[in-house]
Amino acid sequence: MSGAENTGTMLIIGASLAGAKAAQALREDGWDGPIEVVGAEHDLPYERPPLSKGVLLGKEEREKAFVHESGAWYVENQVGLRLGRTATAIDREKHLVRLDDGTELPYGKLLLATGASPRRLNVPGGDAKNLSYFRTLEDCARTKRQLIPGSRLTIIGAGWIGLEVAAAARQQDVEVTMLEALEQPLLRALGPEVGARFAALHRAHDVDLRLGVGVDSFALQDVDGVEQATRVRLGDGTEVEADHILVAVGAAPNTGLAEAAGLEVSNGVVVDATLRTSDPDIFAAGDVANAWHPFYGEAIRVEHWANALNQPKVAAASMMGVTDLQYDRLPYFFTDQYDLGMEYVGYVPSSGYERVVFRGDPDSGEYMAFWLAEGRVLAGMNVNVWDVVDDVRGLISSRAVVDVARLADAGVALGDVATA
Repeated sequence: MSGAENTGTMLIIGASLAGAKAAQALREDGWDGPIEVVGAEHDLPYERPPLSKGVLLGKEEREKAFVHESGAWYVENQVGLRLGRTATAIDREKHLVRLDDGTELPYGKLLLATGASPRRLNVPGGDAKNLSYFRTLEDCARTKRQLIPGSRLTIIGAGWIGLEVAAAARQQDVEVTMLEALEQPLLRALGPEVGARFAALHRAHDVDLRLGVGVDSFALQDVDGVEQATRVRLGDGTEVEADHILVAVGAAPNTGLAEAAGLEVSNGVVVDATLRTSDPDIFAAGDVANAWHPFYGEAIRVEHWANALNQPKVAAASMMGVTDLQYDRLPYFFTDQYDLGMEYVGYVPSSGYERVVFRGDPDSGEYMAFWLAEGRVLAGMNVNVWDVVDDVRGLISSRAVVDVARLADAGVALGDVATA
């Protein structure tokens, strides 16, 4: 792609993993024109998975999360970084983006990598200043300071962030109460069969996990002239006291900029398989992008590291005028909790799944799980079983009907489970 015609500045809104990787891809693919990256945070672009894993546990320094170890990479590659700045408006007609300090930045092509923000709880007391959320390096540092042995942490929401923080807290001898409105952790992501395995894991590590409970309000107390939440009041009237409260009830895509500009928005910024929006000069990647997926035949938005890592390569190519490159990678994510390491590949579409098949004994802590519909594997998860993701990916991509008994038999190679 070297020698691509310079048609103006490549402007990237969002100094995120997706934003940094897009800038890198542009340079690696031969773009020699201006690149500008705008980000609201003051830190260099960073990856989020280490925040709730190694950095929170103190096993990794915060700098390990940076996409590029220092600002030198951006200088050497002539990538302009405008940190601590927020984009406030897109003027599509003039090809300008306005920033909060009044600056107007022109663009030839524009990439939205604005990510997502933690959802708030709309209940009385939900605006208390001491309620914690977990998304940024600053959030990670605050939570890390709060993990004092013997202290009490209440986590609202048993999704990936809530569970990973709970695991880190228990490893620091923090008392953890986890409140989840649904019947199992990760119910929407994994279904009840596998969600129950994560419930058992955390209860085995003495997490007070309460399922099917709703938060009615937060009880407030005046602390040095500031109202702070000190107790969580549940729908049945019971209260949970806490030294610290973390709200982890999911994230919402940051679509305000796109909506105000008149771009098509539906559960994220709507893009085609080349990651182009309804405006031919504007693209989107990462958590904010609701992208048409050729394999699944529907638009999907995936809030996971692998999308933010891999989509920018396609977005950058599309920004440079390549028209035949589509993003068709199967979704992938991973988690580390206690002594559990897990990888998941695939996607259960809106039509749902019919059954879950376990391969190996879940009680042993080493097993796999497969989600099936019409006899075909939609998604697979390996727990403390390694070097199998490519095999699972191949099984999904083949759309082969599988022999369930052979799929469940760990003695049969995954390449040999399809029916003849």
